[in-house]
Amino acid sequence: MDTLDYVIGLIGLIAVGGVAAFVGLVRPKRRGRSLPPRPAEQQGRPLVGRPDEDRLPGVGDDAEVPRDSPSRSVDVVDLPAEPAGPVTERPEPVLGRLVRLRERLARSNSALGQGLLTLLSRDRLDEATWDEVEETLLLADVGIGPTTEIVDGLRERVRVLGTRDPEHVRELLRQELLSAIGTDVDRSLRTERHEDRPAVVLVVGVNGTGKTTTVGKLARVLVAEDKDVVLGAADTFRAAAAEQLATWGERVGVPTIRSERDGADPAAVAFDAVKAGIEAEADVVIVDTAGRLQNKAGLMDELGKVKRVLERHGPVDEVLLVLDATTGQNGLRQAAVFSEVVDVSGIVLTKLDGTAKGGIVVAVQRTLDVPVKLIGLGEGADDLAPFDPEAFVDALLS
Repeated sequence: MDTLDYVIGLIGLIAVGGVAAFVGLVRPKRRGRSLPPRPAEQQGRPLVGRPDEDRLPGVGDDAEVPRDSPSRSVDVVDLPAEPAGPVTERPEPVLGRLVRLRERLARSNSALGQGLLTLLSRDRLDEATWDEVEETLLLADVGIGPTTEIVDGLRERVRVLGTRDPEHVRELLRQELLSAIGTDVDRSLRTERHEDRPAVVLVVGVNGTGKTTTVGKLARVLVAEDKDVVLGAADTFRAAAAEQLATWGERVGVPTIRSERDGADPAAVAFDAVKAGIEAEADVVIVDTAGRLQNKAGLMDELGKVKRVLERHGPVDEVLLVLDATTGQNGLRQAAVFSEVVDVSGIVLTKLDGTAKGGIVVAVQRTLDVPVKLIGLGEGADDLAPFDPEAFVDALLS
């Protein structure tokens, strides 16, 4: 029995071994994979490498060797505080503006000044030369009367002195031009505040002369003189006029009185502007009016009404007529009609840098017997300057 059990156990072992061998042959053996080693920082060990080898940069590492540079701290910067209100500009000082613009004026009027100097410096001044001198003055819109006076005066002085020296001739021409323009004329703006009310300046002119822009620039001139100004937008016919004037005022911190609706009575707006100026104790109120053609009787009558309504507060201190210097003799006809309706006290010549006809300064004064008080020499905000005859003539002859 024991022998039989032994034989049966041995046969069982052989059978189990055979089955295992068969399964091993049928089932493919799995190929092993080598996994990358865990990073040192995950294993809790510091990164250590050979001194002569570099490793790839990790997150937050510098791209260049060495990679252990200290990290930079974040700088704390205080942001500038926002302005409490709208930022206002400070206009340029009035004194010296014309001197600053002399070069621009000299370029535009070279035909007048340099042309005359060239003619008068010839070795022989015959009748043909004097005719050319006269023609040059007339083309510069000096006007027939003033031209005759200038030519006669130069002929007499050159004949008596017998000079041809360019510098001497230049001085003779300078004196004649200054005499024609007038150096003893009061060209100051009457903008001093009265005891109980501000000074009132009424600005008039035809369409397209730059009237509203001139009002804005005049406000800058007065602000530069430390005056408190109020603007009146009495041009109620042109939709953008009041908005344009208000923009000019905002730039220098000047309030603008305007109507809430288009087509309002301009006289009423002008009256309200002066009333606001009185309440604010302002120094000057400048009233802008609608541009109008001098041959439109109805519009000119309306302008007269605006002035009469303003005079309910007191006399109007200045009535400034804005003229486009490029219009020449046509501007003189415009000026004559406006002067009859509203008693013009001063002329503002705009666009004087865009014309070679600087003689319009002489002609308009002779026609109206009214002085040129301000001139515009460009499109810049501070290109409006008080008129200085000597600086003007020197620019022509420079």
